[in-house]
Amino acid sequence: MKVRNSLKSLKSRHRDCQIVRRRGRTYVINKTNRRFKARQG
Repeated sequence: MKVRNSLKSLKSRHRDCQIVRRRGRTYVINKTNRRFKARQG
């Protein structure tokens, strides 16, 4: 998992990426290709 300050670029890397907010942090998750993960905050 990468900790980034810009998640918009990571969301555009794969078509199944989703941006999810949990516990005040923003995550990029991908159910089909699990190596595209990132956290912000």
